[in-house]
Amino acid sequence: MTFGTPIALLLFLPLAAAIWFIYRRRVQQALVFSPFHRLPANRTTWRTRLRPLAPILYLLGAALTILALARPQTIFSRTLRKSDAIAIQMIVDCSGSMQALDFSTRDKQRTRLDVVKETFAQFIQKRPGDLIGLITFGGFASSRAPLTLDHDALLHSLKGVETAREQFDKGGQLLNQEDMLTAIGDALATGCARMEHAEVKSKIMVLLSDGESNTGLIKPEDAAKAAKTMGIKVYTIGVGTTGRAPFLTRDMFGRQTIGYGDVTLDENQLRSLATTTGGQYFSVTDPKGLTQTLDTISKLEKTTINTELFNKYDEHFLFFLIPGLALVLLGAALNSWLGRQIL
Repeated sequence: MTFGTPIALLLFLPLAAAIWFIYRRRVQQALVFSPFHRLPANRTTWRTRLRPLAPILYLLGAALTILALARPQTIFSRTLRKSDAIAIQMIVDCSGSMQALDFSTRDKQRTRLDVVKETFAQFIQKRPGDLIGLITFGGFASSRAPLTLDHDALLHSLKGVETAREQFDKGGQLLNQEDMLTAIGDALATGCARMEHAEVKSKIMVLLSDGESNTGLIKPEDAAKAAKTMGIKVYTIGVGTTGRAPFLTRDMFGRQTIGYGDVTLDENQLRSLATTTGGQYFSVTDPKGLTQTLDTISKLEKTTINTELFNKYDEHFLFFLIPGLALVLLGAALNSWLGRQIL
């Protein structure tokens, strides 16, 4: 038996003071009266016998009510579970090339980013005990979610990730050219900053990109060295290949059509970043390969911890509250009836 609100038990202190006040020994006073035989006989009636019962009912009712406020409960299930917990920072490329449709199937048209989001969501659901964060990057890095165990909120953030869209002015000049670039170094540096104070011993970053680093303030090599110094392994995933890839575009009449564009994947750079930090590089050319890659990473990085789970509490306050209130009401009714007093 435990109490959910044990501080309520302090109310027994004023209750004890009330008991002392009611039953303390009072000073008896006497009056000298010599013809004692003339006094009426001392007859005990049923009213005088029941009268001391009223304060007893009050006090018992108050005691039971206090116990109810303390919320007595029993633990229905208590288990000790071993789980594999690590801190994982997911770093996802959202540059324009992630709009490529080469991961589509005959039944469904999907961009590279669509497949990445679906696969990452499955990966998150398989790691309920891990601290997982999310960083996206194109021309600059953005922290979408801190390291968290609230995976529902993380999945909500992941669902809202979109690729950068080209924006042109009236003259046809590209307005957001920076958003279409790839700042791998800045993304890795942001991941290091977010994982610096993580309490979990094992820390990894999963960097997924389909391009080459061509912008940013921090060089990818320098960011990898910083990760190595902090004891963070970087697993890199190269999506797609170098060459021509299909994209969804519009023709001169505004109709959606499939066009082709050149994409460049710098596998040597991604492999070097992983090697520097003690991680691995994976090349992915289809959705199935991405799923297998994340499963492999999940098996490689594990830290066993013990987690104590309290699955259910049975509350018992009603067993004290109902009779407590009944005794208080009964005491009030008895006092009002016998003594013709409200209190």
